[in-house]
Amino acid sequence: MAREMDTAKYQLSREAYEKYLKELENLKTVKRKEVAEKIKVARSFGDLSENSEYDEAKAEQAAVEERIAYLEQLINNAKIIDKDEVSTDFVGIGTNVKIQNLDTGDVFEYSIVGSKEADPLNFKISDESPVGKALVGKKVGDVVEVNVPAGKFRYKILEISK
Repeated sequence: MAREMDTAKYQLSREAYEKYLKELENLKTVKRKEVAEKIKVARSFGDLSENSEYDEAKAEQAAVEERIAYLEQLINNAKIIDKDEVSTDFVGIGTNVKIQNLDTGDVFEYSIVGSKEADPLNFKISDESPVGKALVGKKVGDVVEVNVPAGKFRYKILEISK
């Protein structure tokens, strides 16, 4: 996966980009120091070969360093989507789209986001998801068919906004 991230560009909203920067800064300045202190305390307990506190602290250190590396790659490969530059002429990353299920009449509103921001429970769907793929590039009034594990659904695009 690390190799994939080396060349990929991830589309992020300004908010997500800032959130990742803040998390990275916290990991580097606060969490690293906390873990280093845990290791120092655990070493003071003596024999490291049977020291579970030391093993746990080293495992935590590895997890922190892995997350730092991941965030650095993500940030370095990020393309920030500026809401002001997003067009509402068609569905794309950075837009909100109101759709109606033509079979049930149910209406849904989703934000279309990059894959690293997807949160379906909060109505943020990735442009790479089946529904996202079907919607991207479409205009108000268009009808799309989406094949998902639960079956085939037809949606009409009612509105596109920022």
